[in-house]
Amino acid sequence: MENKQIATFGGGCFWCVEAVVQRLEGVELVVSGYTAGHTENPRYRAICSGTTGHAEVVQVTFDADKISYEDLITVFMTTHDPTTLNRQGADKGTQYRSIILYHDAGQKAIAEKVLQNVKLVYSDPIVTELVPMEKFYPAENYHQNYYNSHLTKGYCRVVIDPKVKKLRDLYADKLKT
Repeated sequence: MENKQIATFGGGCFWCVEAVVQRLEGVELVVSGYTAGHTENPRYRAICSGTTGHAEVVQVTFDADKISYEDLITVFMTTHDPTTLNRQGADKGTQYRSIILYHDAGQKAIAEKVLQNVKLVYSDPIVTELVPMEKFYPAENYHQNYYNSHLTKGYCRVVIDPKVKKLRDLYADKLKT
């Protein structure tokens, strides 16, 4: 029996986070989108301006009988840099901030626990925001499944490939077969 749940988080460009999370056993759907801002129905150009307050995130539907929320958040926190404020690599701006959006009190408690645990992994302070999930806006279709559809593009090879490799190196036991 499936135990479907939803998780929402962002750590830089949503293409990177999407590519990592899609490969995890138990993950059924990953939708790139925007949240945590003040603009209704934002579009990508507005997001890039930095004026909407939104972050690029992924919304993940997963089977909690196959991967726990704790494992999902731990993978997320260790496959991006949660110590850089409003930045991942060359991507700069508030839309690229590290953020976990909890859907209920249970998710909040688990995320707080993971944040405490991963503090030990990093020498710099964790800057990941932990906020309640409010409204999620799916990104435009051309952003969905980006890495899998554009494996040979420069950004995918230079920026996303190393994150996927890190996932394989750290979490081979959690990958889809």
